[in-house]
Amino acid sequence: MQNDFSVVIPARYASSRLPGKPLADIGGRPMIAWVHERAAASGAAEVIVATDDERVAEAAAAHGARVEMTAAHHQSGTDRIAEVAERVGWPDEHIVVNVQGDEPLVPPALIAQVAQLLARHPDAAIATLTTPMERPEELTDPSTAKVVSDRSGRALYFSRAPIPWSRDGDRAEPPRRHIGLYAYRVRDLKALSAEPPCALEIVERLEQLRALWLGMQIVVADAVVAPARGVDTQAQLDAIRAAVAAGGDG
Repeated sequence: MQNDFSVVIPARYASSRLPGKPLADIGGRPMIAWVHERAAASGAAEVIVATDDERVAEAAAAHGARVEMTAAHHQSGTDRIAEVAERVGWPDEHIVVNVQGDEPLVPPALIAQVAQLLARHPDAAIATLTTPMERPEELTDPSTAKVVSDRSGRALYFSRAPIPWSRDGDRAEPPRRHIGLYAYRVRDLKALSAEPPCALEIVERLEQLRALWLGMQIVVADAVVAPARGVDTQAQLDAIRAAVAAGGDG
């Protein structure tokens, strides 16, 4: 489905843990330029940076990105993307991928994969990706989102808590870490954004729980290539900078 999907990169300046994150220098370029470059390499028909900050907009545009200015009141990237979808006028069945603005080394193959996954599941509203956890400490780390799904690959629940919890300490397979890439059909994106955050979303601080609470189907699959870590903290930013300086992908 080459070129049958769009990418929107929601990017806000006011990160609580790392203010100005989209402008953070990585190898001589701002982070948002790295994210845009990766998204553009995915085969998407178009890539748009959505922000409410002129500094982010100027930096993105300076590196060749198309920019849409959005309202400052949005509580999530999903809501920011919904504003763009309404303005651009994409049809209801069009697929749009949310590539978060703090993923400077996101593999383009994963962006394409999540779009293709949704295209293959017409009954699903959202598609997203997972990967087996490699380190035991990830299971209890609240900054790592976990997901459990049914036998058809539909998400049952996402949590920052350890799920599934092994009562007897045995595990048949590694628990799954959620990768924060989402593909939506435009009609479902708009429906999701029109609803207020639900209690589960508020307490877990995971916006995908709003979709489950509304009864939307989320289809999940394991990533076809290893995902790179995003940037939430200064330590993670330093690690990305070191990886880029060493000529790697983090």
